Amino acid sequence: MFAPLPRRRFLAALLTLLCLGSTGVAVARELRTEPLEIRTQHGVRRFQVEIADTEQTRERGLMFRKAMAGDKGMLFDFKTPQPVSFWMKNTLIPLDMVFITADGRILSIARNAVPMDETPIASGGDILGVLEIRGGRAAELGLEPGDRVRERIFHP
Repeated sequence: MFAPLPRRRFLAALLTLLCLGSTGVAVARELRTEPLEIRTQHGVRRFQVEIADTEQTRERGLMFRKAMAGDKGMLFDFKTPQPVSFWMKNTLIPLDMVFITADGRILSIARNAVPMDETPIASGGDILGVLEIRGGRAAELGLEPGDRVRERIFHP
């Protein structure tokens, strides 16, 4: 026989199921997306990027993703310039990591980071943001240190 749960317990159980999904694994919430431009010697390159601007979204990043379109990416906003290190734990696709200073200048690029590798990848100095794009894309587009990134978090 089915015995109904008290209302408060029912709502808590429903919320848990909605957050975990049928597999019991947390379902990622949709991240806000914004346009981003990179001005290179070869022209302007445009992306639509997901914004990772909380500790939780920065920690998860692009983990468990199986593919990424060439015009998509994720921008990590650290709010304050600082040296950072990334790794590829639980990241299934190769990525290029573009480390960007507060004024929007590309400081360094880690190209084709190896999936699932836990070796730290350092920014090489104080940065405000990191753009992650599909591995090999930075070379395809001719991105280089010194190129300029235009996005609302950067102030030239």
